[in-house]
Amino acid sequence: MDELIDIVDEHGNYTGKTCLKSEAHKYGYFHPTIHVWLYTSDKQILLQKRALTKKVFPGMWDISVAGHIAAGEDVKIGAIREVKEEIGFDILSENLFKIGTRKHMVNHTNGIIDNEFHHVFITELTVPFETLTLQKEEVEELKLFNLDVILHTKDYENLLLPQYQDYYSFVYNQIINALT
Repeated sequence: MDELIDIVDEHGNYTGKTCLKSEAHKYGYFHPTIHVWLYTSDKQILLQKRALTKKVFPGMWDISVAGHIAAGEDVKIGAIREVKEEIGFDILSENLFKIGTRKHMVNHTNGIIDNEFHHVFITELTVPFETLTLQKEEVEELKLFNLDVILHTKDYENLLLPQYQDYYSFVYNQIINALT
């Protein structure tokens, strides 16, 4: 779905300009996105298998929820919205914890230029896994994995991207801290 998003500069500062997501990906404009990592009290991590129709990494096991922030939308509100849309889980603002912002730049072989600032959040999955509902345009499947899996992505095929192991280790440590 093409949507209107904010353009930020190479430092993540809002420029006051907007464009369609497709334009940002065509011209490489920096823009804000969210990553929300959902974990359970028994040290599991929820990962989503990206829909097979996605333009980037179709069918790959990926972050619990990721998405674009709409133009003018508060980042935390956007994170809550994306989680509700993609997996049907309602998060209270006070249960969503921002753990950082990550600059991400990649040119995909299909011509998409992803220049993004990921606003990264963690939250506990507090409802039964079976009650989650998938947004079929975005999510093919959901699965709970042992949390340790994100420390060993190189050992798995089609599960996260091993070149970002430092990022996943950071997320792992933040979740472990939240559980203690």
